[in-house]
Amino acid sequence: MTNDSEAKRLEGLWSGGFGNAYVDRNRGAGAPREDFWRSIIAATKPRRVLEVGCNVGGNLRWIAGPVPATSVFGIDINPKALDEARSAIPGLATACCPARDLPFRDRWFDLAFTMGVLIHQPNATLPLVMGEIVRCSARWVLCGEYHSDHEVEVPYRGETGALFKRDYGRLYRELFPELTLRDSGFLGKDKGWDDVTWCLFERT
Repeated sequence: MTNDSEAKRLEGLWSGGFGNAYVDRNRGAGAPREDFWRSIIAATKPRRVLEVGCNVGGNLRWIAGPVPATSVFGIDINPKALDEARSAIPGLATACCPARDLPFRDRWFDLAFTMGVLIHQPNATLPLVMGEIVRCSARWVLCGEYHSDHEVEVPYRGETGALFKRDYGRLYRELFPELTLRDSGFLGKDKGWDDVTWCLFERT
């Protein structure tokens, strides 16, 4: 497959029945995450926030409140997920689009982030997605993803090329030297996460 066709294959996967099944499995996943998001909002004090790959809003539900919902944005490739996010978070702004082509101006957000989204990007488009996130952020970039010191593809529900463990913090530092790591940590299943390593960067 060409780089573009592989990206479109995965986007079609997540926007259709495969992605709808993910929505059904993960409706309650964000319930225990309030403490983490309160600490991030306290540290970054954003006025406008973007989540790339927001699904049903399990993360944004804790951000909308400390940040006015009308200043909280979520994008996803799955229309069903966005319908449920808007229903759960009145005032939430959403867009249905691929992560490699975000419909926002440069540095429009104070904080832009992914949680479990970069893991689903193929090598060919991963730098594009990361670059779009950095482009849209005026100051803070946060990623929470499965970590491995070396790239490892993980078989995922019968699909190939759909889930990768990598050192995403190192990749951000290598690709975007204007980013400085300010904090990092690990979020386990006991806190409502699926063993996620997170990194918070500041544009300097």
